[in-house]
Amino acid sequence: MHMTSKLGLSTLTCCALFFTGCQPYIKQQPTAQPTPEEIAANQFNLQGKIGVRTPQQTGSAFFTWAQDRDEFDIELSGILGVGKTQITGKPGDVQLNSAKTGLIEAATPEELLERATGWQAPITHLVDWVQARPATTQAKIQRDTAQRPSQIIEDGWSVDLSYNDAANLPNKLILKQALENGAENRITMVIQNR
Repeated sequence: MHMTSKLGLSTLTCCALFFTGCQPYIKQQPTAQPTPEEIAANQFNLQGKIGVRTPQQTGSAFFTWAQDRDEFDIELSGILGVGKTQITGKPGDVQLNSAKTGLIEAATPEELLERATGWQAPITHLVDWVQARPATTQAKIQRDTAQRPSQIIEDGWSVDLSYNDAANLPNKLILKQALENGAENRITMVIQNR
């Protein structure tokens, strides 16, 4: 396999696995029942583009993401639909399937990401971040002049949110994870349709 093919496959896998965060993992600690508003908030359809840049690789993919409470279906594809990857998940079962990697399964998105790439990241938070809300009570939040979250810092990640005009939900997210050597992992997500 050529080096560019390996790099492209690795990048697409990182994008795909980052998106497996669309399934919230089940915490063992007791939590309050979600409100009807919270349940409705976890139902959405997004389309756009995602880019990943790490010290080792750079790449991007187009995505469609359907979230229905704690189940999701995501399709990633490269330019002109080349390199299609399907990701599905429900509590306890996350699957990634592509022609290049075959089927990869895990119990949680974090487990799948670490197994495939070695990354450790709180990717389940992505469901909240695309809805302009923190995922934990420990998050630090900065707000813009319209009082919308403009930056969320939690679990080792800094998430910058940008909005179109008076929209309440972001159209762009830039996720950054600082690394020990001064470098960073960066994921840019542009949401074109909601």
